[in-house]
Amino acid sequence: MKLAVQENLIPADSLIAKWRLVSSLGYDGIELRGAGDDTFRARLPELRAARRAGVVMPTVCLISDHFIGDFDATKRRDALENMKTLLSAIAELGGYGAITPASYGMHSNSLPPRYREAPRSPAEDRKILVEGLSELGEHAERERVCVLLEPLNRYGDHMLNRIEQAAKLCKAVGMTSVRVVGDLYHMNIEERNFAAAIRRGGDYIRHMHIADSNRLPPGQGHIDFAPALAALNAMGFDGYLTLECNVEGDAQVALAEAARYIQSQLTTKDEP
Repeated sequence: MKLAVQENLIPADSLIAKWRLVSSLGYDGIELRGAGDDTFRARLPELRAARRAGVVMPTVCLISDHFIGDFDATKRRDALENMKTLLSAIAELGGYGAITPASYGMHSNSLPPRYREAPRSPAEDRKILVEGLSELGEHAERERVCVLLEPLNRYGDHMLNRIEQAAKLCKAVGMTSVRVVGDLYHMNIEERNFAAAIRRGGDYIRHMHIADSNRLPPGQGHIDFAPALAALNAMGFDGYLTLECNVEGDAQVALAEAARYIQSQLTTKDEP
């Protein structure tokens, strides 16, 4: 397993300077943030130069206010096209995947008004997600990278909340180019047992996001990371553990402490 951090958390002015800093702190890669509307495409000259300078960029995470499961067909189409841009770009940059949730902030069955019904049925949700992921999977297959589907907790999305749900969706799509991102912050809310959830996800899990229970860096909340990391290790996971969190205080100090903490948990064998 390798350790990465999202680019927005790193206190430096350029991607090359960010890489020099985090690689000195024990990180092995930088996860890019991919805004839509051609914003990310406009960064390609900078990103190509960074790659030539040795910056490791394994993944890119779609940053948007609409995603592949949106209720609006026009927004869904835009999200699909944005993801295709990210998939092609990350392939060119030597990475392995682009990350998207089904949706974020569009609807929740767990927030007031509690009993408001979603405008689509679960069967319609599933149909739209399978269609969108199949289209993206074909594009990713051509680019030799992966679509990385991230389940979110119940307050952010009503469609995909657990690893098992995302894995079943990937199985329905039936392409090795469509895989799952596990996020320990969301899993802390939704999964009964980290290790069991990871085992059920199995080979469908290609990437991991990590943050503590309070969305701060690992070690600053109450999550016990050791069982999850032991389960990943036991199944031969060779992807990246990527910090996706908030940072308080001195960011360089926080990132250094987080790297040391995760390394200490990787050596702790605790898989119930």
